[in-house]
Amino acid sequence: MQADTIRNDQAPGAHPTPRHDDHMDALLAALRAAAEPTRLRIIALLSEGELTVSELVHTLGQSQPRISRHLKLLTEAGLLTRHREGSWVFHRLADFVNPNTRGTGAEVAAHLIDLLPKTGTGSRDLECLAAVKQARDEKAAAYFDAIAESWDSLRSLHVDDSKVESVIGEWLGQTAIRSLLDIGTGTGRILEVLSPQIERGVGVDQSREMLAVARANLERGSCENCQVRQADLYRLPFAEADFDAAVIHQVLHYLDDPGTAIKEAARVLSPSGRLVVVDFHSHTMENLRDAYNHRYLGFSEGNISTFFTQAGLTPINTTRLAGYELIVGVWLAEKPLATDFDGDQAP
Repeated sequence: MQADTIRNDQAPGAHPTPRHDDHMDALLAALRAAAEPTRLRIIALLSEGELTVSELVHTLGQSQPRISRHLKLLTEAGLLTRHREGSWVFHRLADFVNPNTRGTGAEVAAHLIDLLPKTGTGSRDLECLAAVKQARDEKAAAYFDAIAESWDSLRSLHVDDSKVESVIGEWLGQTAIRSLLDIGTGTGRILEVLSPQIERGVGVDQSREMLAVARANLERGSCENCQVRQADLYRLPFAEADFDAAVIHQVLHYLDDPGTAIKEAARVLSPSGRLVVVDFHSHTMENLRDAYNHRYLGFSEGNISTFFTQAGLTPINTTRLAGYELIVGVWLAEKPLATDFDGDQAP
């Protein structure tokens, strides 16, 4: 038998030299990238949700080239991910929850968030971020107030609403629904359509002007089993398992954090409860940002499936409806019989 070859840098009887440790290199790269005050502040801010470069510039009070450089280093080290939509670039923390995308950088970022102080500079940054988000929300609210009367006609520019409503009614009609929550109810149209097949319907919206229109429409349609109220869709004023079904109709593309909105919807669903999401498929019509204050240029099948999975929901069905210029997607998910409401199956 041929004798084993001994490397020149190994003495006879010594243990073999370990292979190059890729994990160690990735860990060192992540730690080096994070070890800078501004970059730690960026990590803390992105733990509150994804942000654009412009939003980070306004929050941190530093120049755009400087912030972009920090973001580039953090992304290259695997602590952040980025995605472009038209001229906007969104940055978020690397996904530590999903085992398919989790890496060393994501793990480092997750641990750093637990270690970062919530006082001093961190507290001031969060206050500045709150002001940036408030200004953005006020702009969106002003838009909704301005178009409250024409909201339904704006929707009809993209696809015939009757087609969407038919799919929603069919999918939700497959199970008995005692209580329905319409999240971002707008003019209350979904409640009007589904009122005959439910016992109780509640619509929530942040715009008082929009709610006034919805109330008038529900009264006109004799929908006595439905009501609307002002509420924040990120913090729904309902208990867990309060509703048998929920609908989020053409709302997600306006939101700062669509995934969190879906998690909150899942929280108030009862076991076996169903969630229907209606929104645009990914597109390139960037003018919708300026004309209609869209934050996202639609969503891919993968986007919505990930939102569902992270919310602890099981995707059930999907369909595509072609409009004049845009494709509208309708997605259905179901809440398993037992979840821990954090996106993982309970044992």
